[in-house]
Amino acid sequence: MFHEAIGPVRELAPTAPLPRPAPPSPHPRSQERDEAEALQQLRTSPFAVASLGPGDRLEYLHEAYPSSLLRRLKRGQYAVQDEIDLHRLSQLQAEAVLRAFLLEVRQQGHRCVRIVHGKGLRSGDRGPVLKALVDRLLRQRADVIAFVSAPEPEGGSGAVVCLLTRD
Repeated sequence: MFHEAIGPVRELAPTAPLPRPAPPSPHPRSQERDEAEALQQLRTSPFAVASLGPGDRLEYLHEAYPSSLLRRLKRGQYAVQDEIDLHRLSQLQAEAVLRAFLLEVRQQGHRCVRIVHGKGLRSGDRGPVLKALVDRLLRQRADVIAFVSAPEPEGGSGAVVCLLTRD
């Protein structure tokens, strides 16, 4: 009866299955964790940096600038326009405060600043923690032209005078 009601039936050709959507790419959780760990290690223990002592003086000049600029900075021929004191801050706090300070003084157009980090006399076997942090952070920044330990009356080896680029 069904065939009489429908009539002649033609068989359809088989169709290929629809392609499956591509699975989502895997999320690199292990890589992100490794990157975060490497960044933390860089902050707390820098690569092959000689340990600093409380009386060691800091000095840096970006390779694109003449050595006469560093001599002028050592002689105090640049007027310090702002200052920050990092005493009593933890390493992480000091890093955040220093980054914010450098951003702020650049926005204000200041070129020469003093950063007081202390000599690290109470740091024990670790050496001067904040001094090493300041040295490492300033060397990595593109806006830092040069820095030297401050003259004795202005903090000596417990502070640096830093020269920043113009905007």
